[in-house]
Amino acid sequence: MKFPEKTTVQSHTITVVPRYCETDQAGVVHHSVFPIYFELGRTELLRANGLAYKDLEREGFYMVVAELHVKYRRPAYYDEKLELTTECTKVTAAKIEHTYKLIRPETGLLLAEGSSILACVDDNGKPKRVPQFMYPDEHGSRIVEKADR
Repeated sequence: MKFPEKTTVQSHTITVVPRYCETDQAGVVHHSVFPIYFELGRTELLRANGLAYKDLEREGFYMVVAELHVKYRRPAYYDEKLELTTECTKVTAAKIEHTYKLIRPETGLLLAEGSSILACVDDNGKPKRVPQFMYPDEHGSRIVEKADR
C-alpha cells in the first residue's frame, strides 16, 4: 500500500450514542466502555487521514496500547447523543499519544477525558519506528508537540 505523504488531520470529532448493553440498570454508561469509545475515536481519526488500522497492519506496523488514562467527570446515559474529540498530541520514533474529550453537546458538559500512548511494534511484538508519514509536520521531525492554543 502507498501511504500518504503525511497526516493532515490531527483532531477529529465523532458522535457516540451509548447502547443499552453498555449501561447498568440505571442507564449509566459503565466505566469499562470509555476505553472502547476512545478506540473508536483513534480509528476514525486515522480514517479521516485516509487509512485504516488494517492498512498499517498489512505493512507490518502494529499499534498497541502501552498506557491508558481516563478521568470520569459526569455520567453518560443510554441513548444520548455524545461527541468524542480525539486529538493526536505527540508523535515520537516509537509512540503516538492521543487525548480524548467526551461531551454532552447540548450543554457542552465534559463527561470524561483521557489520554493514551500507543507503541509501534512489528508482527513479533518488537519495537518498530512509527511510519514517517504519521509525523504531522512537513519535515518529519521526531517529536511533535501539541501547539498551545
